[in-house]
Amino acid sequence: MSSLPVVVVGGPTACGKSALALAIAEKFGGIVINADSMQIYRDLPIITARPSAADADRAPHRLYGILDAAGRFSAGEWRSLALDAIAEASAEGRLPIVVGGTGLYLKALTGGLHAIPPVPAAVRRALTADLERDGPERLHAELSAVDPESAARLAPADSQRIIRALEVLRHTGRGIADWHRDSTAGPPAGFRFLNIVFRPARDELYAACGRRFVAMLAAGAADELRAFVASGPPPGCPLWKAVGVAPLRRYLAGEIDEAEMIAQGQRDTRRYAKRQLTWFRHQIVSEMDIETKFMDINFDEIFSKISIF
Repeated sequence: MSSLPVVVVGGPTACGKSALALAIAEKFGGIVINADSMQIYRDLPIITARPSAADADRAPHRLYGILDAAGRFSAGEWRSLALDAIAEASAEGRLPIVVGGTGLYLKALTGGLHAIPPVPAAVRRALTADLERDGPERLHAELSAVDPESAARLAPADSQRIIRALEVLRHTGRGIADWHRDSTAGPPAGFRFLNIVFRPARDELYAACGRRFVAMLAAGAADELRAFVASGPPPGCPLWKAVGVAPLRRYLAGEIDEAEMIAQGQRDTRRYAKRQLTWFRHQIVSEMDIETKFMDINFDEIFSKISIF
C-alpha cells in the first residue's frame, strides 16, 4: 500500500501559517491538526492565537483546546495523538494538514523521537505537586544533585523541562541527556510529509509581531488573563510562559503602565519569533520555503505542489 500524504506547515509566530493551513484545508478538503504547544490548552485562546470558531466552521480542526491548565504534554505524547488524528483524517479521505510553531513537535512527527519509555501519570502528578509546593528552583537543585548533565542544560525556572527530566530519571533510572544520545526511532511508517516552512524577512516578521500583539489586546487579552488569574491556575502551569503573559501580568498588577506593557509584549513576541526562525533554519528540512508576506503568497504555486505531492 502506498504511503499517505501529510502536509506540514511551520514557521514563526505571526507569519500567517495558520491562515495558509486553513486555505489548504478548504482547497483540498483537509483537516487542520495543531502543532502548537500553547494552543493545546483550553485557556487563553486569545493570547495563544488559537483558531476562531469561524475558522473551525470553514474546516475541521483537531488537537486544539484539549488540555486544562494543569495538564502537560511531552513531544512524544503529542506525536502519538497527532499520528492518530492524521490516520483518522486519511481514513475519512481528507488531507491531514499539521500546522504550528513548536518546532520540536514537528521534528518529532517527521523525524522520530528518542525511544524514552512512557512515564506513568502518577510520577508526573507527584512531581507537579512538588513543583506547586516548593517551586522550580528546588526541583532544579534536586535534578542537579542526581543528574547534573541534564540540569546544566536547563534554566532553574524552566519548570516544564525540569519536571520532564526528573520524571524520566525516576521512571527509567537514566538521565534524559543520556537518552538523547541514543539514535531516534525514525519517522513513522506509512506516511510521507511535505514540509512547507515560512522564512519571512526579519523586518517584515517583526512588524507583524507588533501588529499581532496590539490586535491581541484589542480582542480582549487583558480581560482573558484577568479571568485566568482569578481561576487559580497552578504556579507551574505551562501557560504562564505563553508569549505576552508576563508583561500583561505586570500590567494587571499595576507594576507597569499600558505603554510599557505593549512595548514589552511586542519585544517578547519578536524575540520568540527570532528563536523560532533560528530553530527552523537548523532543524527542519523543507520542500517549500515561503519568504514573502502572507498577502503576497502565490497560492497557485503552493496548491500545484500539493496536488503533485
